[in-house]
Amino acid sequence: IATEQRADDIKKTLEIFRKLRSEDPEFIFSVDLDEDGQIKTLIWVDGRSRINYSCFGDVVTFDTTYTTNLYKMPFGLFVGVNHHFQTTFFGGVLMRDEKAESFAWVFKEFVGLMGGVPPKTILTDQCRAMEVAIQETMKDTNHLWCRWHVFKDARLELGPIYRKNSAFRDEFHEFISEMYTIDEFEGAWKDLLERYGLEKHHFLVKAYDKRHKWAKAYNKGKFCARMVSTQRSESANHMLKTVVPRDSSMNRFVENLSRFFHTRYTEEVAAEHETKHLL
Repeated sequence: IATEQRADDIKKTLEIFRKLRSEDPEFIFSVDLDEDGQIKTLIWVDGRSRINYSCFGDVVTFDTTYTTNLYKMPFGLFVGVNHHFQTTFFGGVLMRDEKAESFAWVFKEFVGLMGGVPPKTILTDQCRAMEVAIQETMKDTNHLWCRWHVFKDARLELGPIYRKNSAFRDEFHEFISEMYTIDEFEGAWKDLLERYGLEKHHFLVKAYDKRHKWAKAYNKGKFCARMVSTQRSESANHMLKTVVPRDSSMNRFVENLSRFFHTRYTEEVAAEHETKHLL
């Protein structure tokens, strides 16, 4: 992609942000530049998302599995759930890379844009760089893994033994979804791996080492607002695919996403209106 085209795209993107700011005084964006003055990371939140975060920001998911736009930049989305159990969006991020220092910048900026209040719990995929950044920037926040990512990786790593309707798959899902005591979990996990001869499987060894990130037995009392469900991240990914083409320019991506957020906010208002009329 020509340098001139990229520069024009960035210019148009910043123009869209300024337009959004003129329409919404609470809209804020922040840019991290590299040594050449080029955009490295970009984060933005609007007024409605900031209000929603103040009400429903105790538990947040952050997902960067949707790679978008002409430059193949990972797109990060901060997602929550409101009192109607609707998915609500807190902010968007475009990143040039997924290094720990980049994630640290994102999380620090996000907390700052949201009034300096970090979430009580954040759910992500198993990205090590993200884990390091969360430990650095949100020391008092519980960091858990979203089930959707655990299931997806299990399907990729375990192959045929994890096929649909297999006995192993059912038992593995039970470990993630059902409530055990720690002793029950430890005994049942050991038994499962021995029965299937998987004691040394690299994926399961790694999963066990990080069991406090996903096993319910180790997370009793941690408020998750039902966000550990696979559906929240999965639905957000699906919605992005229907709203924003993967080959869109940066400015078109931001514009389409802004329209999508507005549509979701309208749905939230409708749900609130309906609830009030039922009371």
